[in-house]
Amino acid sequence: MSLLSNPSDRLATGVLLFSASLWGLSWMPLKWFIAQGLSGPVVSLVSYGVVGLCALVLIWRQRAAWRAQWVLLLALALVGGWANTSFVNALMAGDVVRVMFLFYLSPVWSVLGGWLFLKEHIPATRWAAVAAAIVGLWMVLGGPGALDLSLSVSDLLALSAGLAFAGNNIIARAAQGVPMLSKTFAVFVGCGVISLAATGALGHAIPAVSAGVWLAVLAYGFVWLLLATATWQFGVTHLESSRAGVILLAELVVAVLTALWFGGETLTPLGWAGGTLIAVAALVEALDNRAPAPTTPAANTGG
Repeated sequence: MSLLSNPSDRLATGVLLFSASLWGLSWMPLKWFIAQGLSGPVVSLVSYGVVGLCALVLIWRQRAAWRAQWVLLLALALVGGWANTSFVNALMAGDVVRVMFLFYLSPVWSVLGGWLFLKEHIPATRWAAVAAAIVGLWMVLGGPGALDLSLSVSDLLALSAGLAFAGNNIIARAAQGVPMLSKTFAVFVGCGVISLAATGALGHAIPAVSAGVWLAVLAYGFVWLLLATATWQFGVTHLESSRAGVILLAELVVAVLTALWFGGETLTPLGWAGGTLIAVAALVEALDNRAPAPTTPAANTGG
């Protein structure tokens, strides 16, 4: 028990790298699911939703702790649920490399959200990272011809997933009274509810696939997703935020390289340059571990 409660930096780093690799490789089972005839909303409903349904009792047991901030917990479920639902659907329907680069604009949204809603003072280096990420986005979308291109549904889902993920982080920081277990599983519940609504709105019928496929989806939720989430929580809990942020960039590297090597995807030189700018911006954001300072004394509430 002491090894888990007080792990070495090497162990925590290894666990976080394992988590980042799981997230980076998640496109593989998702692409397999869509090849079996499953839609994105159905996959996220079964994988995230069933886990969330089973975890409702755990969230309810912690109600004394989160009752005062139940609005934030609800917001976390909806925003975090959208982040996961849209990310899963973007990966299943779109180009993995493009989706990952668009999703990793989340540091831009984190900076802007912290500035607008939490009144954080943003240093010049982080504003420079925002500018670099926006230029990188322009390059990934086609550079000079970007304004002539219409964004696909998967592009919009990837962008909204990154935006929602940043919002999820801001809400999580504000919900200091909500236990980590409730925060985590509330996102699973929210993902299930949103996926159920999307399945109904889009008229997706339950496909006639084999029991083995359904078991694979359940295993993806109860094994892959829970393991990736638990190891992520373990790693970020026992490492400095800057170090953890850098390590988690392995998700982007793993996803992009494996999609290029094994997924048959390609990327133009301009796309590579833009993706590099986005990755550098995310790296700058991760390395900037200074505690954000409020711009006005009145904003220093909560915590």
